[in-house]
Amino acid sequence: MKTKLKMKQTKRKRRKMNQRMKKKDDDDEAKVEEEKEEDKPKTKKVEKTTWDWELVNSNKPIWTRKQSEIEDKEYSEFYKSFSKDSEDPLAKAHFVAEGEVTFRSILFVPKANPPEVFSNYGSKRDYIKMYVRRVFITDNFEDMMPKYLSFVRGVVDSDDLPLNVSRETLQQHKLLKVIKKKLVRKTLDMLKKIGKEDYEKFWKEFSTNIKLGVMEDHTNRTRLAKLLRFNSSNSDKETTSLADYLERMKEKQDAIYFMAGSSRAEVEKSPFVERLLKKGYEVLYLIEPVDEYCIQSLPEFEGKKFQNVAKEGLNIDGSEKTKEQFSELRKQYEPITTWLSENALKDKIEKAVVSERLTTSPCALVASSYGWSGNMERIMRAQAYAKAKDPSQEFYSEQKKTLEINTRHPLIKELRRRVEADQGDQTAKDLAVVMYETATLRSGYNLKDTSGFAGRIERMLRLSMDISLDEKIEEEPEEVEDDDDDSKEEVNADSDDGDDGDKKTEEKTAEETDDKEKPSEAKDTPIEEKNRRQI
Repeated sequence: MKTKLKMKQTKRKRRKMNQRMKKKDDDDEAKVEEEKEEDKPKTKKVEKTTWDWELVNSNKPIWTRKQSEIEDKEYSEFYKSFSKDSEDPLAKAHFVAEGEVTFRSILFVPKANPPEVFSNYGSKRDYIKMYVRRVFITDNFEDMMPKYLSFVRGVVDSDDLPLNVSRETLQQHKLLKVIKKKLVRKTLDMLKKIGKEDYEKFWKEFSTNIKLGVMEDHTNRTRLAKLLRFNSSNSDKETTSLADYLERMKEKQDAIYFMAGSSRAEVEKSPFVERLLKKGYEVLYLIEPVDEYCIQSLPEFEGKKFQNVAKEGLNIDGSEKTKEQFSELRKQYEPITTWLSENALKDKIEKAVVSERLTTSPCALVASSYGWSGNMERIMRAQAYAKAKDPSQEFYSEQKKTLEINTRHPLIKELRRRVEADQGDQTAKDLAVVMYETATLRSGYNLKDTSGFAGRIERMLRLSMDISLDEKIEEEPEEVEDDDDDSKEEVNADSDDGDDGDKKTEEKTAEETDDKEKPSEAKDTPIEEKNRRQI
């Protein structure tokens, strides 16, 4: 019992102690809060503006996205937005280049060539826009694209180029040369993949650019040669590629034949293509001024050399039997070829030979392998900025040509007969000179003595029409002087003898007579009437 009472007493004491401690803590907290409220300084409300950035364009740049995620419509809209072109592009190429430098790019080919592209050929273009880490740097790079590909438009974005340098320093960066090289390769691959119908449209607009590229870009000459298209004897409407020409070549044909001129009609009627077309050989027709320059820049195409049919070196029939027949024919006509070279046309031609290329024309002028054809001479003489009497031009233009004769032509046979009978026959010499001048015109060259040519043609016309060469031209009749001045003087003398009254009467009578004789004439103006009265 005693222990129970002690435990109860201790519990009571603990309760009292806990109550006292709790009361003391409450009093302390109340005091601290009162002290804190007293320590706080007095403040006032101030308005503060805070700025929050809102992302307006959440789309990624189109060149950083995958091609499979982009539609053609998006490409067209992007092209129109930065190129300011109203039409859709003809072709596009979206790629990522890796290696020495990594960059993303989209290239476009427009449907039309800028009108001033050749008048300002080689000037700076702002068609390629350069970005570094999605930050626009410049569109005024001089060597981002070669001159012949200046029509290509697009965007280039690289993470490997420095961003904190000037544009002038960036233009000299060595990685730009690598970028340019890859851009050219990708552009040529893009052009190669264009469909047939679209490529015809492209060729009408940009054919000159590709041909200039063959002349200027030696590194990519083989790739550019595959893009070339020319008119051909195989088709009147469609152009042909060099690869298609090789597929249609004959088995023993060892060269690609071409003929240059100012128009298709001219080259089709040229004497140089007569035998080739008759034997079924295909001939390329180069009818644009830059075509012959372009082909001369190409040494060969897939192992086949080019042969200008207007120059020396043309071999059509390569069989042994044909060579023997041709050798015999040259021996038979050796007297006339020697006579033409050393007598009749001594100062005009290099030599005269029997032709392998003529069938219907009597003769033709053939240039040497390194000389000017008639088409090239015409182009060089038409240069607006050519130097007067340029020594290099004079050297080529003054070169003597080879005269090839057609032994099956009746004029050549008659000339041979006359020469064998009398080598001093003046008619034979005139015939040879006229044939040489007509061959000059047929071959595309200019005549130096046009008045002499006209005189020889007139002489032959007189002989053919049995008109004497000595018959003179009828003289014009002498002019007869008019008697108007004498009659006017007589009228004035008579009018001076009369008085003023008679003069007025005569003038009035004359006016009435004129009015009666010319009732349909309009009434004279006051000035005309005054002049007439004075007369």
